[in-house]
Amino acid sequence: MKQIIEEVLQAEERVSAALKQAREKAAEIVRAAEKETSEKVADAREKAREIMQTRIEEAKKEAEHIRGEKLKQMNQEKDALLKSNPDATNALVDEICQIVLNTGDL
Repeated sequence: MKQIIEEVLQAEERVSAALKQAREKAAEIVRAAEKETSEKVADAREKAREIMQTRIEEAKKEAEHIRGEKLKQMNQEKDALLKSNPDATNALVDEICQIVLNTGDL
């Protein structure tokens, strides 16, 4: 009977040791998975930042291009307006000159 009890106790010790080893191995696997996940998240964030930076730069370039085109268009329209109405332009310049000259009389 004593021998059976000793065998049972030894079996329990072996099972306990196996369980301890399995828990340690599971904890190691969890740590490795957490580390890998953390690294992947950091990589994904860096890639997202790079993509956003690229998109921002592209948007800035496009905005500058549109701005340049609009300024060019407005200058062309201004030149055409001034050329098509020289009398009105001269009259406006004369009126502005009269206003400036008359401000000294106040």
